[in-house]
Amino acid sequence: MNIDQQSVKRVLLTLGWTADDRLEFSANALPGRVSIVHGANAEVIRCDAFGAESTALCSFATGLDPRPVAGDWVAVRDDHIVSVAPRRTALRRPGANPGDVQVLAANVDVVLLVLPIDRKINLRMLERLSIMAWDSGAPPAVVLTKADDAVNEVSALAETGRAVPGVAVFTTSSHSGRGIEELRDLLHEGVTAVMLGASGAGKTSLLNALEGTVEFTRSVSRSGEGRHATTTRKLYRLSSGGVLLDIPGIRLLDLMVGQEGLNETFADVARLAEKCRFRDCQHSGDEGCAVEPAVASGELTSRRLESWRAAQFEISNQERRHDSGAAPALRRRASPSGREPRER
Repeated sequence: MNIDQQSVKRVLLTLGWTADDRLEFSANALPGRVSIVHGANAEVIRCDAFGAESTALCSFATGLDPRPVAGDWVAVRDDHIVSVAPRRTALRRPGANPGDVQVLAANVDVVLLVLPIDRKINLRMLERLSIMAWDSGAPPAVVLTKADDAVNEVSALAETGRAVPGVAVFTTSSHSGRGIEELRDLLHEGVTAVMLGASGAGKTSLLNALEGTVEFTRSVSRSGEGRHATTTRKLYRLSSGGVLLDIPGIRLLDLMVGQEGLNETFADVARLAEKCRFRDCQHSGDEGCAVEPAVASGELTSRRLESWRAAQFEISNQERRHDSGAAPALRRRASPSGREPRER
């Protein structure tokens, strides 16, 4: 059977397909994208050889690897997902067992870090979410919600800018519509976004504001702790042309921390660290450190350095949990006798 590739591609474009997504076009395996996963099954938006679209609940073929997640591009045959296309980005968090990694979303182009400003911003959460975003391979953008109830918006914006320097920041209100059009401009055709934030941050309300939908929301408890409204991962096609993945709120303990994401999020610390005498300087009393003097002079805040140390410590812990053989290497790296000075 001949395949009308142009018609098929037109459908795939509405699902966020880009030229970087490698898909095979075959008459006996329909291309599609995973919208939502239910245990050993997944809802797939697919199209046939003529570009006719349908949604089907598909099971996983025996031995399928990797396990499909929302955002994956797949090939479907007889309501079975028979293959998963290579992922260009993958948003991950630690799995239930030491060393395991769970993929939350695949093939994402931008990660929206959603935080409310009707209370004090959790800067550590913001920094960790940023690390997680950069590690996925997709850049972050900050979406500050509940702006109508902000106690001190100017201060919140300043703190956000210092915590994630260089990252775009959108200030929004789901009630008044403030900032929603600017966010729609970001979510144009070919862009897949995922919202990342704690429960109660206003992610589902933000989706409702973007699309005029009535997805189920829950209020924040009296203690200020969010309540889960989203209980699974779902892909929405937006009227602006992009797609948006809404996933359950996560806790600080759920976050992955990687070195590349750490360096991107703490670019100010990394820039100063280039002047340290030793490549593996821990910025904690080390000889020739350039970071601690920057704190003493006020160029860098002590809170910022403490956040870097906490994230770096978590990286070491994750390395140890992932590979027990990493511990000796980490000890050697921390040993003064094994330190390597920078080339000058």
